[in-house]
Amino acid sequence: MTRPTLGNAAARRLFLARHLLSEPPQGPAKGAALLKVIHDLGFVQLDSINTVARAHDLILFARRPRYRPTALKRLYEKDRALFEHWTHDAAVIPMKFYPQWHLRRTRDAAKLLERWKNWQRGDFEAQLKSVMDQTRAEGPVTSSDVGLDEPRSSGGWWEWHPSKTALEYLWRSGELAVAGREGFRKRYDLTERVVPAALHDPAHAPDTAQTIDWCCDQALARLGFATAGELAAFWAHISPAEARGWCAAELAAGRLEEIDIEAADGSLKPAFIRPGWADDPALTRGPPKRLRVLSPFDPALRDRKRAARLFGFDYRIEVFVPEAQRKYGYYVFPLLQGDRLVGRVDMKAHRDVDTLRINALWPERGVRWGKLRQEAFEAELHRLLPLAGVSQMHFAEGWLRDPV
Repeated sequence: MTRPTLGNAAARRLFLARHLLSEPPQGPAKGAALLKVIHDLGFVQLDSINTVARAHDLILFARRPRYRPTALKRLYEKDRALFEHWTHDAAVIPMKFYPQWHLRRTRDAAKLLERWKNWQRGDFEAQLKSVMDQTRAEGPVTSSDVGLDEPRSSGGWWEWHPSKTALEYLWRSGELAVAGREGFRKRYDLTERVVPAALHDPAHAPDTAQTIDWCCDQALARLGFATAGELAAFWAHISPAEARGWCAAELAAGRLEEIDIEAADGSLKPAFIRPGWADDPALTRGPPKRLRVLSPFDPALRDRKRAARLFGFDYRIEVFVPEAQRKYGYYVFPLLQGDRLVGRVDMKAHRDVDTLRINALWPERGVRWGKLRQEAFEAELHRLLPLAGVSQMHFAEGWLRDPV
């Protein structure tokens, strides 16, 4: 039997709608309204790099330009409407989802214990009790508060001192929770002092089958269509094999369909989708033409392979690439206009001179960078200035480059 095909333009529109990029970028950006944005996205990845704005702030700003970082801090640290844990990376997640992380915490407890012992992090297991006791007595604590007699290093995460490793392990396995951050340093406290009792009680946690069902169902709702591997990777809790089993069962029960998704190059890739997909209004509703600057960690770009298939946009963050080998730049921002990724820009906020400097912009192949698009770009930069913490912008000589 021939599978139905979802054309590339319609697939892009559906995908962008699920990522809240088909709505006009407007509306309230704090309290319950901001929480709904995060809920609908599923999570917002945290990242410390502040070239223009931190990733989590730019992700939310791209959807609600009235957003300011204090609104996220309040939701997280005062209202306790969010918790921090891992998906594919560290993220803030709606607190109501906390029980669904029980399986992740349980699996991390076993996996990380073995992995971190093998990575020579000192005898962190011997510090677990003392770190718990200190947190219970003094919490919240940061990594600088524990293991004061242990050697310190200014190196990367692989050079954590044993008590810092113990803190991370206790957080990842569920004994501790992150109560907030000072700058970008996590503050840890006992889970029962951060998470409501009804949500962290293991007796009420979903079992493995329930978690697999939740992960796949909720990932599909936020992706629109997906392969089993993409469903597994969305929250990064479950294995591809578990996701394949779920897809097979849902397909047999008539709750899933298989369709072909047309890529930007015209090729077809099979994916799963919920029945009734052809009536989704997102398929015919195009996004607004406003140009938006996206974070390299935006949910719409997290899966680089998917972005390349749907948009023909081959993106790699080059933070860890030696400067001489970079194709574009240290931290380059994708540009979305309508349902197309139209370019990428290398820019940085120089707060010491109150200026956003645009160093280079590369339009994508086939994109004409004319007067109207330049006006749309400059309008977005003006909106971005307050978030970047500067009041003016400057275009470097030769900033507009040819497509690479």
